[in-house]
Amino acid sequence: MSEINKREEGFEKKFALDEEQKFKAEARRNRLLGLWAAEKLGMSGDAATAYAKEVVAADFEEAGDADVLHKITTDFAAKNIAVTEQAIRAKMSELLAVAAAEVKAGK
Repeated sequence: MSEINKREEGFEKKFALDEEQKFKAEARRNRLLGLWAAEKLGMSGDAATAYAKEVVAADFEEAGDADVLHKITTDFAAKNIAVTEQAIRAKMSELLAVAAAEVKAGK
């Protein structure tokens, strides 16, 4: 195998690993976000865990974060919970950093 082929294969493996870690971090972020939102909605225990799973599942409806954001803002509105979209986006960013660190650490 030539040196160029080895380097190309290395880049492809790194790209695949990076994408896998990104996917895991986003899924973990969504779970953490779901638990945060569940607490705001007055849920705990199994109900909070189930809600967090719904938030994770919502992310598969369309590309990007809009589907997760829509689910949470809709659920907050239904319960008259005043949390702005900007506040939710800020929490998403905060939790993505936490989730990425956890994934990188192998948790």
